[in-house]
Amino acid sequence: MATDFVKTFVQMCNYLQDPCHVARFQYICGVKGTFPVKPSQPDGGDSETNCPGLRKRVHQGGPSPDAGVGNGAAAPRVNGLPGDVTGGPGGAPVEPDTTRAKPLRRNSLTGDVGQEFLIQNKFLFYLFTFGTELGNEMFFIVFFPFLFWNIDALVSRRLIVVWAWNLFVGQSTKDMVRWSRPASPPVVKVEVFYNSEYSMPSTHAMTGTAIPFCLFMLTYGRWQYTFLFGFCVALSWSVLVCVSRVYMGMHSILEVITGFLYSLLILAFFHPILDKIDNFYMTNHFAPLVIIVSHVSLGLVAFSLDSWSTSRGDTAQALGTGVGAAIATYVNYQLGLLLDPPLSSLPLTLPTISTNLVALSLLRFLIGVAVILVTRMVMKAVTIPFLCRLFGLPSDDVRQARQHMKVELPYRYIVYSVVGFSCVCVGPLIFRIFNLV
Repeated sequence: MATDFVKTFVQMCNYLQDPCHVARFQYICGVKGTFPVKPSQPDGGDSETNCPGLRKRVHQGGPSPDAGVGNGAAAPRVNGLPGDVTGGPGGAPVEPDTTRAKPLRRNSLTGDVGQEFLIQNKFLFYLFTFGTELGNEMFFIVFFPFLFWNIDALVSRRLIVVWAWNLFVGQSTKDMVRWSRPASPPVVKVEVFYNSEYSMPSTHAMTGTAIPFCLFMLTYGRWQYTFLFGFCVALSWSVLVCVSRVYMGMHSILEVITGFLYSLLILAFFHPILDKIDNFYMTNHFAPLVIIVSHVSLGLVAFSLDSWSTSRGDTAQALGTGVGAAIATYVNYQLGLLLDPPLSSLPLTLPTISTNLVALSLLRFLIGVAVILVTRMVMKAVTIPFLCRLFGLPSDDVRQARQHMKVELPYRYIVYSVVGFSCVCVGPLIFRIFNLV
């Protein structure tokens, strides 16, 4: 009985990992590839396209020579569907409502530019582009500060804790499992920025699940709104991010489902102890030392798991942000700058929307984000050349320099710890100085 269950489970996993399902979903959503049609392999040769996806990344430490066409698997199909030659390289006519596009977010470090594809449903393209942006760096640079400065500082700093640990666990798991991205063809790479990373589990699905559901769990009962409203918003947010990763051709169905469930498991562990973690960060005199040692140690573990990829930078970036935000929480509390509403004022209600309130919130947001972006830019410009000189590495090629662990690790930690500190401490201090609170 147990053996049959295991076999069925493995078969189901292999089925959900098949890249052809991703290609079919993209085709239904109006995304079509422009792959050249090549002869199928001789009998006895296994094409990567027909593999259920449990493959190893061949070129460790950088993009593959054929990164422009995904994983380079040849197949006698375009977008996984026989006979589809719309917009192919042979000059087949393109339908009037079809737009030719290039992959999103070219990765300047890997040089991966991807291959053009066709879009027949612009609404879905923009919808899923928005969904995938909910898991990217720029969204968090905007979301966490806005939440902290204008809505609820307590919820924001606890969300940062969950986000940092969630991303660390997810990225570390990727480098241990080492599954490659869905094969292209048949999958169309609508996005190529993360193509050099492993893919199991989907960390976009993890953060896209952890953030909305943790936000819901932290605010329900603290703010006045119905359970059904909060749950529907969290679920819709999560589903949009998860489905967008399949649409982008970055993950299989199995990887997205795993990321969703994995994130819920991590959230179930962290949510009951978030209050204790937050109190420790604020009140314990050894908190800064513990914060720095724990986060840096975890980064060293994650960086030793595999050769260079963009996941290493993302891991250090999240942990660095967590360090900065946690130390800023300690500083705020010790200096009396942390003014959470008293328990007697709960549940909180949204204030009446007025012109003055909107203007003040917008001014705080614009000034604060400008400070963060300038801080990040200056720290990047200073840190990388300094680290290159420190370790005797050439600094004329930033791409090559950042692929060295001894540059990438401290660079990400230093820059984003300062960014996190600026969000939680420097921004609110500036608002006080200019009477914008």
